Amino acid sequence: MTDSPFTQAQADVQTLSRKPGNDVLLKLYALYKQGSEGDVTGKRPGGFDFVGGAKYDAWEAQKGKSQADAQAEYVALVQDLKAKDQ
Repeated sequence: MTDSPFTQAQADVQTLSRKPGNDVLLKLYALYKQGSEGDVTGKRPGGFDFVGGAKYDAWEAQKGKSQADAQAEYVALVQDLKAKDQ
């Protein structure tokens, strides 16, 4: 059984030798969530949950994007990171 490019990219991102910057990590998170679950749901975390708020905002920025488009962008971003990682 072959994995989908989206599933393969999820595995590939774990093998990067250098951790991407926070902005790239948020983009990866948002595209992954949009690609796997669709539009963001629930309330934005408040208070002192800065990480949760940033993740929510990044995901919300992808609102309206189809799951297929988000998956394709995720795969392209991971491939770009892999190319720069070598």
